[in-house]
Amino acid sequence: MKIVHIANFYGPNSGGIKTTIHELGRGYQRYGNEFIYIVPGPKFMQESTIFGTEICLPGRTLPGSGGYQVIASKRQLRNLLEFLQPDIVEVSDRFTLIWIGNWAKRQKIKSVVFSHETLLGLIQRFIPLIPKSMAKLISNWHNRKLSKSFNYVIATTEFAAREFKAINCDNLRIIKLGVDLETFNPTNRSDMIHQELGKGSEFVLMHSARMSPEKEPQRAIEALRELINRGYSIRLVMLGCGPMWKKIKKIARGLPVDTLGYICDRTKLAKYLASADIMIAPGPLETFCLSALESLASGTPVVASKSSAVGELLEINSQHPVGSVAADNGISFAAEIEKILNFPNIRIRSREVAEQFNWSTTVDCLLTLYGAKKPMVTTRKRLRVA
Repeated sequence: MKIVHIANFYGPNSGGIKTTIHELGRGYQRYGNEFIYIVPGPKFMQESTIFGTEICLPGRTLPGSGGYQVIASKRQLRNLLEFLQPDIVEVSDRFTLIWIGNWAKRQKIKSVVFSHETLLGLIQRFIPLIPKSMAKLISNWHNRKLSKSFNYVIATTEFAAREFKAINCDNLRIIKLGVDLETFNPTNRSDMIHQELGKGSEFVLMHSARMSPEKEPQRAIEALRELINRGYSIRLVMLGCGPMWKKIKKIARGLPVDTLGYICDRTKLAKYLASADIMIAPGPLETFCLSALESLASGTPVVASKSSAVGELLEINSQHPVGSVAADNGISFAAEIEKILNFPNIRIRSREVAEQFNWSTTVDCLLTLYGAKKPMVTTRKRLRVA
């Protein structure tokens, strides 16, 4: 089976979308399928990778996005898809690539779209003057159009699925993403790295996310300031880059904060996550948050926004949660971080929860949805000799 995945907002500094595409590619190929992913780039390029065949089409940079690109030519993309003749088309942009669903239907090709965002949340976040009732009307209209365009809409959490359930979307499927449990592992924890990151502080608070408005990275600094006021010896290490990079450095001036930029070496990233004491995920619109799951896999608990999907990963209603959720302000985040710092055995429990999420399950669910046949494992019977 030939599976083609098209995504905008993919680049050297991409986070969750890039990781998702790569892990799906690994999994599909493991079952003998061909995987091609089409993304924006500086010019037309084709390259064979361990994740599949990567094809770059010339992209257009979005102003104020921190360098994110979208594929510039709809015609060029359509011609490429017609040439490739895929069996399955996957789409990771519910806005600019919605037309691909209807194109696939005309070609009698099965198509799916991954809903990586909450549209209602984005409208309320970036156009706050629009009344909530109007925001819901716009969101419902777009989501109906989206679900009619594709064979399936994939949501990765109940949070992401909520706005589609509100319109009784009958082709919605909830398929959770996974985490690389080998790379991200508690065995990566190092006292030496902890000391290097902490620079003399007792605790290391880590933030690993794109520095853009919808992620609310300044909340981590607000929480740090409150924790220091409460007498904690703690340092904040911020990983990632984006359009708010300069603003964050300005806000952090005079505080124990290090902004290390985007860490492309995943082995190094895994050591940083495992060596931190706690991860903060303040983004209120997160529909999954792979970095939070990578942190749990590393044995590091997470404190997240209560208005995001991350709480679903933290088992906050169980007797042994692996993190906590906070209101969207620094004081609330500081209070929840303070609680988690005093939870016993939380690092062991964090890893146990992360082990419930693996990419092989994600790939299996998608291939079952596509009706793909998986290779059968056969054993040879030894013949008895009389």
